Amino acid sequence: MKSFTYERAASPAEAVAAAARVPDAKFIAGGTNLLDLMKLEIETPGHLIDVNGLGLDKIEPTNEGGLRIGALVRNTDLAADARVRRDYGVLSRALLAGASGQLRNKATTAGNLLQRTRCPYFYDTNMPCNKRQPGSGCAAIGGFSRQHAVLGASEACIAVHPSDMAVAMRALDATVETVKANGTTRSIAIADFHRLPGDTPDKETVLDAGELITAVTLPKPIGGTHIYRKVRDRASYAFALVSVAAIVQRDGTGNVALGGVAHKPWRMEAAEAQMPRGATAVAERLLADAKPTSDNAFKLPLVRRTLAGALAEAKG
Repeated sequence: MKSFTYERAASPAEAVAAAARVPDAKFIAGGTNLLDLMKLEIETPGHLIDVNGLGLDKIEPTNEGGLRIGALVRNTDLAADARVRRDYGVLSRALLAGASGQLRNKATTAGNLLQRTRCPYFYDTNMPCNKRQPGSGCAAIGGFSRQHAVLGASEACIAVHPSDMAVAMRALDATVETVKANGTTRSIAIADFHRLPGDTPDKETVLDAGELITAVTLPKPIGGTHIYRKVRDRASYAFALVSVAAIVQRDGTGNVALGGVAHKPWRMEAAEAQMPRGATAVAERLLADAKPTSDNAFKLPLVRRTLAGALAEAKG
């Protein structure tokens, strides 16, 4: 690990000011992903800004009837919150499907959204990776690609986003609140927060340099039956090969988002319009532009079966 300096920020304004002052600074909270990347020298910040003291660890109701989740709320606390379990069950289930209990006790809401890919070529600094070193190439293309994207990939990157929580947030139409270095704030729809790789896979979100997530807001509960299904190689502490977050209403309509298949949580409102026709019609629309490799073509029937199972469970 390369040496770095460290400071604790006392407010969001102080944190973003520190990030503006030091160009290669990074925010750190739980550190469940960042510290691993620093040990491997994939991330090499010269300065760490500890944001644990910013008071962003509350879950509060909004005036619109939703919930405002502080950026520092731990995954364990969010999954266990009575309001989340009652009104946003898909989120609680997705969180409990992720990582281990020990990691969920440390991992934060903002950090979960900002997780970096678990592509083995990204983690191997001896291999070319456009995400780690722009312009070096993508070893996964033509390499072992079983875990990789079947949707939204590019010639520069076929990695997938690892978060379970983000898939549920996408199904719930969450909004990400941030503050920039100049003190201005903005709200970003979760649909726009993560980027597809295109020619710049190293740019994984729309955040500007030094921009700090302060909260994630959930809209008013929409009811329905909430399902989260995750298919993985082992029963715990494994990332999704395919996951499905589904919210199904009594009339058969609803929201569906996929994980494990793209560079960001994958949702298409045009596919949801097919829900009254059944899971097959929804899956065909979701996968219409899929471009699997020979290693991960199994993900297409896996999506179909997992989606069918989730919708069947939701409908009883």
